[in-house]
Amino acid sequence: MDTLTFFSLFTYGFVKRALVTGVFFSFTCALLGVFLLLRKEAMIGHGLSHIAFGGVAVALFLGLAPLPVTLAVAAIAALIILGVRERAGLYGDTIIGILSSLGMAGGIILASISRHFNVDLFGYLFGNILAISRLEMGTAVALSLLSLALIVLFYYELIYATFDEDCARVAGISVRRLDAVLAVLTAATVVVGMRVVGLLLVSALLVVPAATGLLLGKSFFRAIGIAVATSFIAVLCGLILAFWFDWPASGTIVLFSGILFGLAYLLKRLKD
Repeated sequence: MDTLTFFSLFTYGFVKRALVTGVFFSFTCALLGVFLLLRKEAMIGHGLSHIAFGGVAVALFLGLAPLPVTLAVAAIAALIILGVRERAGLYGDTIIGILSSLGMAGGIILASISRHFNVDLFGYLFGNILAISRLEMGTAVALSLLSLALIVLFYYELIYATFDEDCARVAGISVRRLDAVLAVLTAATVVVGMRVVGLLLVSALLVVPAATGLLLGKSFFRAIGIAVATSFIAVLCGLILAFWFDWPASGTIVLFSGILFGLAYLLKRLKD
């Protein structure tokens, strides 16, 4: 592919939709990811992606639109995880492991029974950012703006609950409500991400850029800024490399974010 042909690709509508969706989605992942990692809830994105697989299978099995059905299933599962963890006294990873396994098992059984939507189901597993529709692009933009608005609205409460949950409760902050807000936003992010990078890789964008930001950032704001920049660069460069070398966009984006984390780790070691 020559340079002129390469840049002419960015005049196509599907490429513009991929870029807009990728930019806003990467922003949401980085913003939520920093809070999830600081609260030691990095695995909730991974678990919800497995549960979302079951939600997609249910929607396809019943002939319904996958996006709203999967969003409802993932949001309910996120709230169940919070409720069971609090009332049953189980560790978060335990209930996440149980529900994610059940979600995957249900999806596999439905796919086996139906045998008609296996190709569609695999499409949600691996994602395809180049096939993003206008509705999915609008959903990603709306989710990003909603996440930003909620974090700005509850900023001080979130910071308080993230760094000292017990003191936040004593101060009268509704930690349960904040947990629910973060959990539902994470569920929505996972569902939107199933068309961007796929259910198998969406948790990577919630964790890797945020980990890079926390590795290099000397303050909370800098950590968020580095995480957002890392996520944005990974999506942009991943898309460019995918076009140039004809690689799968989802895998290229995640691999590039991993390379950035590796470089950040080396830089951190050199500074120390």
